Amino acid sequence: MSLSRRVGEAVVLGSAISSAVAAPSGFPGSGNGLWFTQQGRFEAWSNDWLPIGNGYIAAMVQGAVVQEALQLNLESLWSGGPFQDPSYNGGNKVASDRVHVAEEMQTIRQSIFDSPTGTIDNVEELTTDAGAYGSYVGAGYFLSTLDTGENVSNFVRWLDMDAAVTRTQWTQSNTTFLREAFCSHPSQACVQHLNTSDSSGLPALTYAYTVAAESGIPTPIVSCLDSSTLMITGTASDPGMAFEILARARASPGATIACTPVGSGNATLSLDGASAVWLTWVGGTDFDQDAGDEAHGFSFKGADPHDSLVKLLDAATLETSAAYDEAFAAHVADYSSLMTRFHLDIGQEPDFESPTDALKEAYQTDTGNTYLEWLLFNFGRYLLAGSARGVLPANLQGKWAKDSSNPWGADSNINIQMNYWFAEMTGMDVVKPLFDYFEKNWVPRGTQTAQNLYNISEGWVTHNEIFGHTGMKGGGNTAQWADYPEANAWMMIHVWDHFDFTQDQPWFQSQGWPLLKSTAQFHLHKLIPDDRFNDSTLVVNPCNSPEQAPITLGCAHAQQLIWQLFNAIVKGFPASGDTDTDFLDAVKSKLSQMDKGIHIGSWGQLQEWKVDMDSPTDTHRHLSHLIGLYPGYALSSFNPTYQSSARNYTREEVLAAAEVSLIHRGNGTADDGDAGWEKVWRAACWAQLGNATAFYHQLSYALERNYAPNLISLYSSGPDAIFQIDANFGFPAALLNALVQAPDQPSLSEVYQVDILPALPAHWTHGSITNARLRGGLAVSFEWDERTLKSVEVAASAVAPQRAVRFMQAGKELKTVRMEPGMRLRIL
Repeated sequence: MSLSRRVGEAVVLGSAISSAVAAPSGFPGSGNGLWFTQQGRFEAWSNDWLPIGNGYIAAMVQGAVVQEALQLNLESLWSGGPFQDPSYNGGNKVASDRVHVAEEMQTIRQSIFDSPTGTIDNVEELTTDAGAYGSYVGAGYFLSTLDTGENVSNFVRWLDMDAAVTRTQWTQSNTTFLREAFCSHPSQACVQHLNTSDSSGLPALTYAYTVAAESGIPTPIVSCLDSSTLMITGTASDPGMAFEILARARASPGATIACTPVGSGNATLSLDGASAVWLTWVGGTDFDQDAGDEAHGFSFKGADPHDSLVKLLDAATLETSAAYDEAFAAHVADYSSLMTRFHLDIGQEPDFESPTDALKEAYQTDTGNTYLEWLLFNFGRYLLAGSARGVLPANLQGKWAKDSSNPWGADSNINIQMNYWFAEMTGMDVVKPLFDYFEKNWVPRGTQTAQNLYNISEGWVTHNEIFGHTGMKGGGNTAQWADYPEANAWMMIHVWDHFDFTQDQPWFQSQGWPLLKSTAQFHLHKLIPDDRFNDSTLVVNPCNSPEQAPITLGCAHAQQLIWQLFNAIVKGFPASGDTDTDFLDAVKSKLSQMDKGIHIGSWGQLQEWKVDMDSPTDTHRHLSHLIGLYPGYALSSFNPTYQSSARNYTREEVLAAAEVSLIHRGNGTADDGDAGWEKVWRAACWAQLGNATAFYHQLSYALERNYAPNLISLYSSGPDAIFQIDANFGFPAALLNALVQAPDQPSLSEVYQVDILPALPAHWTHGSITNARLRGGLAVSFEWDERTLKSVEVAASAVAPQRAVRFMQAGKELKTVRMEPGMRLRIL
């Protein structure tokens, strides 16, 4: 392989000092990439480094010259759980306490009903100590050291999001060097490659592994599997989950490769006389989510990963440069097949003169930069492609994290709610690991939680994380964030949406429906008559609106989610293959009786609680009571026919109240938080209300304030600030919601409404979307110019059901059509 084949014949020359002054010739012509003219700072992991991943393993790439660092991750490497503590039980109450806990629950419920304020201060009796809860853990560093000096010119590094590869390029002694790295999903391996423009000899090169920069991780053993392969074995904690990494070096003909032990428990790889070198690595743990059930003692313990990793590495080893080129081509083809069905254009003009960090530094709220906004949209899709296609779903940091303990454990409970918001509409079929996670990590232990904590013998519930931690986490008065048994109901939005968008009936019957049904069975039993308002409705009690202090009854968030869940049961039953009509009748009965979680309060707000106690000055980071506005539909598709109440609200009244609440909630910057995710959620809600100005203000405010120079979403400030990926995923969802909206509806018999350009900001004067996936197996493509819609086309898949669809734009009907399987129509 020649460098010129990959990056072009010429290299754009930089300044006389060190850096390139324009994007390199190998930068994607589409502009779909991030580029920088300075080496990544080792201490600025979250600001400077660039991510690669295939879902199974991942790495952050520093982008340096003499010593390049790759910080590694294995998707299942977690501390805590039964690997660390044999007595770990998922935070559950023990079965022998079931009667006592049921009595405590009844006391709590009655106290809330009887309280003058409808609230109480504590439910600590329901919690359990978190125990060995654990955290997602980093997997050490590979250090690639060249025997050369730092006197380089024309330095540039970039992430190519058309090919999912990072590249670093520089010139030294009239020779141009190119180092690239990617993680292949087909091979489940990652590769780093280095060569020169003229195929001249590389300086001597050493590969070493270290955890010295990963605080708190037990020192692993590094040894030689063979003369060209490092074997790293260690544990996530002491004691803890076992992991192994195998890394094999290959080089151009005539090179020498040696694996050399260094002292006790360490070894390095050295290469000399090569014009090209590449390192291929694989990794795994002894975690097995198939062993997370009662039959396996909830051990999650699998086989030693060594034998399977050897086979994986043997298959992934690239013996020649030609083999490397073929593997890279296969990687790009796989990635492209996932990404290119959908396409977004918002009129962006690629800027090949300004590095990404300079674009980010210059970005201003409301003024914006269409190109940077388009890049951040694509970056979110790139991150999901690199983190969601393994065995486990994308967590709070995707699959990229370092050290032995990460903020919030980098966990995968409510923090994954924003991760998948845009996946279905952009045609990214990456959600199956998410559903496997529910089925295998949550359901088995969650069945015990339902029984022992809630005295419910059907269904399951969860409050937390991996290793089946489904109990209500204690450690003091934790209710405001731990009292969240509606986590499963929120997650069922994704389950129902996947079927609704794809119409994949075999999957729905085998996995989707059982998840929906078992979740609904739990909530059927959990709803109880409202003995405070005595209005003949059913409510949850106790409840907390997520991360708010009041412990009360009838939280809007919970009621709206359960209403949507029950609706999914009614709509999905005909396709489920289920014959349990008694269950369906029970759901319909509770659906009609339950409080719908929609009440307009004393100052015109949508109430967060059934008790009218909202404060107009509450700028809390969460928009929990607006879950039905976005990403849900209990508010956005409000229909009095299905959501009747004593007040008989109209849809206009409900949306007006939601807008009042959204205004008073502020801009996502307050004493309790200043995160990107809260801002992009607000942006999505403003788009749902059709307010393009407020939408763009929130979206651009988030981009200016909460993203690093490398476009990673940050929760804090500083060179090594906290990385929190949900805003990287929420941004594309919010942006998309301004261009096309097709929320779910209470009944499949209703005309399905699709709004085109509902909140188009003034900055995006022209553009197009190709193949935005809609519910019912549909896909829409459209184009606009000078802020005027020019064309709309819709296509139905072969399995799309017959359905009436109304296309709207700017409040006016474009056309209503009845879609049939395989149909393709031009609407405008």
